[in-house]
Amino acid sequence: MVATAATSSFFPVTPSPDSSDSKKERLGNGSINLGGIKSKTSSSGNLQVKANAQAPPKINGTKVVTPPAEVFKNEGGVSFHPPRTFINQLPDWSMLLAAITTVFLAAEKQWMMLDWKPKRPDMLIDPFGIGKIVQDGLVFRQNFSIRSYEIGADQTASIETVMNHLQETALNHVRSAGLLVDGFGSTPEMCKKNLIWVVTRMQVVVDRYPTWGNVVQVDTWVSASGKNCMRRDWLVRDSKTGEVLTRASSIWVMMNKVTRRLSKMPEEVRGEIEPYFMNSEPVVAEDGRKLVKLDDSSAEFVGKGLTPRWSDLDVNQHVNNVKYIGWILESAPLPILETHELSSMTLEYRRECGRDSVLQSLTAVSDNGTDEIECQHLLRLEDGSEVMRGRTQWRPKNAKISGNVGQIPADTA
Repeated sequence: MVATAATSSFFPVTPSPDSSDSKKERLGNGSINLGGIKSKTSSSGNLQVKANAQAPPKINGTKVVTPPAEVFKNEGGVSFHPPRTFINQLPDWSMLLAAITTVFLAAEKQWMMLDWKPKRPDMLIDPFGIGKIVQDGLVFRQNFSIRSYEIGADQTASIETVMNHLQETALNHVRSAGLLVDGFGSTPEMCKKNLIWVVTRMQVVVDRYPTWGNVVQVDTWVSASGKNCMRRDWLVRDSKTGEVLTRASSIWVMMNKVTRRLSKMPEEVRGEIEPYFMNSEPVVAEDGRKLVKLDDSSAEFVGKGLTPRWSDLDVNQHVNNVKYIGWILESAPLPILETHELSSMTLEYRRECGRDSVLQSLTAVSDNGTDEIECQHLLRLEDGSEVMRGRTQWRPKNAKISGNVGQIPADTA
């Protein structure tokens, strides 16, 4: 029965000639219902035919207009449908095509909604995540996308951008470990004793600077350094190729936030951070050469009147250490900046400075007879107090880099 109903929806049943003749013979002055058509005799004696009122069908919200069936009249003026043939027994293809089109449009819409995945493999990296702990909880890893405002005149990321990435991963490492309470990396026990971390020495080697749109992967970890110090290392790679871009190693000590004096590491603090220490050698071999103290007679270039802005202060109310790097480069000669790029630097932080400080930047250039250039730097207050000593090395731009990466923890190599 179901098959019969389905078939009749496309192939209507043709009435037999006998039934048609019998209906014509019974037509009279009254009204009669003939296959869904209501007929009655008008006052003029003519026969009128009216179809039962039906709303036009809709497909996918759109009205479908079907062509009217062809109607004939006999000699008595009675309307009747023509006899069914093979042609007019075919289904209404317009409705069938409309239904098929609706199904395809719905499928295409669903496919477009689901097909959101990026096509390029490098776009699968999430550059905005806070990072994650790897290698048994000892190494913190975070990705950074190089923004257009982080590149300089050479169309590469500036050294300040690289240093900001190092600082950001250090703080996120402490936060991910659950030790960050207040200040820059202060643990709970450090907060009880008004202690904060300050960097005293840093070595950075840059093999290649990333460019706009590159995504870099920064790994960082901490190790013990003497009795009262902590060493933090960083390794920066191109996240797509794995190429090592930058290596950095630093030494940190504790300072009392109230007295601004250096402090020994309390045993309570040591107990908090020792579980996160990694037993590894520095990622950058220590440069044991003594940093030169410059003065007005030995410095070739001097920049004066350097003052910090409010935005240069960190949450501990002293100038962020990355700002010092920008200041020592203020006195670097322009011809070196135009023809060379910074390849490495060694910095010693000797004193903090606040928002009311006025500084001077001194630079001396050493000529070693090669394309490499070495500069000595001193950042001091106007009264002569040393803030930072430094040494930078510069290589010609677009020079090929070859060197020893040094000892790197196994899972980060």
